[in-house]
Amino acid sequence: MHASQDKSEQILLTLHERFETILEHLKTAKEFAKSTYQTDAFQIAETLMNTEGGFDVLYEYAPVFDDIGLFYGGPWQHASRLQAPLISGCLKGKGVYPIIEILSDLRMLAIATQKNTSEEVSAEEARTFLNEAMALNLELLFPAETEHTRTEVFPHRLASIKLFSLIADELGVASLHESVLLELEALCAQRPITNRPIKRIIKMAKRIPKERMDADSLSKLNVYIKAIEGAGNIAQETRELAAYRTRLGTLDEQALETEAKQFATLMTETGLSSPHHAVLLRHLRRHAKHLFPTALGLNDIGLAELTQNEELILKIFKVSILPSTSSSIYGLARMIERGLFSRNEIQVGLQNLITIDLQSHVRKNLLQHRTKKDGATANSLLLAGLLSVLGHPLGVGQGKTPTCQAARGISLWAQHAPGYLIKLLISAARDGFVQMNLEDTTYRSSEIPSKHYEALDLTLDAVSLVLVPHLDYIYHHMMIKVALRSEDGHKWINPALYGRWVQRGFASVFPDRAQTVVTNYEDFVRRFFATHHPAYNDAQPLMYPNPVGICVTNGHGDYLGPHAISLQRVQEDTTGQLRAYFYNPNNEGRQDWGMGVKPSIKGKGEEPGESSLPFEQFASRLYAFHYNPYEEGDAYAVPDKIVKDVEEAARKTWGRTFQWQNWTQDEEEE
Repeated sequence: MHASQDKSEQILLTLHERFETILEHLKTAKEFAKSTYQTDAFQIAETLMNTEGGFDVLYEYAPVFDDIGLFYGGPWQHASRLQAPLISGCLKGKGVYPIIEILSDLRMLAIATQKNTSEEVSAEEARTFLNEAMALNLELLFPAETEHTRTEVFPHRLASIKLFSLIADELGVASLHESVLLELEALCAQRPITNRPIKRIIKMAKRIPKERMDADSLSKLNVYIKAIEGAGNIAQETRELAAYRTRLGTLDEQALETEAKQFATLMTETGLSSPHHAVLLRHLRRHAKHLFPTALGLNDIGLAELTQNEELILKIFKVSILPSTSSSIYGLARMIERGLFSRNEIQVGLQNLITIDLQSHVRKNLLQHRTKKDGATANSLLLAGLLSVLGHPLGVGQGKTPTCQAARGISLWAQHAPGYLIKLLISAARDGFVQMNLEDTTYRSSEIPSKHYEALDLTLDAVSLVLVPHLDYIYHHMMIKVALRSEDGHKWINPALYGRWVQRGFASVFPDRAQTVVTNYEDFVRRFFATHHPAYNDAQPLMYPNPVGICVTNGHGDYLGPHAISLQRVQEDTTGQLRAYFYNPNNEGRQDWGMGVKPSIKGKGEEPGESSLPFEQFASRLYAFHYNPYEEGDAYAVPDKIVKDVEEAARKTWGRTFQWQNWTQDEEEE
């Protein structure tokens, strides 16, 4: 026993000395040579992570990681640019990335506990970052040692568990439930169609020891738990679905109505639903149709729509809503309230989707999307997905891939051209192509390489699973056509890709496609005010979402890159402040963009799925927008101070990455 212990201690001591030595070499190495020593450091760190006592060694040296350049030249170099939602994916990745992620988080922990200071993030910011990381990785903080977790693990799971155990020991978890509840509240407020991350957090939150939560927090958490596990009292008592179905047949009228109201209340409050909800609705369709709208929580408009189109709606419901598609119940309810079932093209399109023959790869991807084996066909899954998209178009998300252009299009069509969206969907799913025109060229997406499908993010909603490969293919080839033009290619591509809903006028701060110089920024800002601000554009409202480009920045205002969003509307909030309300395809509208610019997702007049900013703040992150040149208002009337304030905010944030040029006084006089 003692010999074994001595050997373990000697191994740890040797690793400790080797790690210390390589860090010394890294500290003195020139920048061009640091990568060699970084590789050695990561290899030794990996061994330490899997050695008893090794984590303590790594944490001991965490305060110097930044100073010696351990992360130099890579994505983890700047602590201010780290994002807690990305941690899980990095930890579960392959190669060296999980090792670097663990070391980076130890660096943040050293800052949070004031063992080190950083010019980029404060101790409080580091604590906030790590609290969010714990809330998003509860399965590592409170691991369930089941057979499933033992057999289906990622390579560095044990090291990741050690990491979060150390973070919890250092920071404590007394306020963890607050972080979890805030995360759930914010995510549900945005009503994403793909709500698996929300359900995962809720299930993991159940692992938080109850004694660490106060009564109010526990009550709030139970709302979310009941929303995904079965909101009704009877559902709570009868967990197995077949048994629940049988028991519903024994309930009297009053008990059924109570159960229906309980489900509707929680779905309306959270946007979430459960397999039990699908079972209840299917029972009501057969045995108590008059309670069907009650269980959906329909408003008066929805009730009238259901009454007028009851036969079609119940037919579509029967085919599409099963336990595996229960997340589409919310979309069905909202779609009914939008009055879409009364439109002829919608009626025909929905019924066609029931019977069309799907492409083999479409069928395969859709069936992988199932959460339960309940007999749902690929057509049923696609139809259910369409109900969600048409029910809440602002819930469409781009997933884990940079497909913001495609997501933006699907959302726009779901709002203003649902018949066209269904036409595209059927063409892609049945015929294997989508066709669009740019000027004199027709683009047909029938030649998509198989590797494009293999790289598809299967966590996307069903409609996106089908359409995104085609839209991305067309977008890519349109970009090739305009690549040699002197201006931003989106000037021509956006109207061609999205259709007649996009205005032909286009303004950009970048004079060429290289995007290295900002030119005539004052003119750009004035034009945006003159075309979108009601005080200067004759109070012309936006008729359709405007596909605009923004410069995304982090909490310190550092430029991260361009991003495609849609400006939904410009309107005063309840306090009289003019705000820009926009749709962000990444389903996460809460990022801190630095310098006090932090989009709001609720409480400022936002619709579910919208983000908003005061108009001037939004303008300070804008780099391109469309407009109607025949409806431009009085650009000259915009006060100089407002324009200068917007420009100053831009220059101090994303603008630091670019060169700035303006008209000279002589040019202006000419």
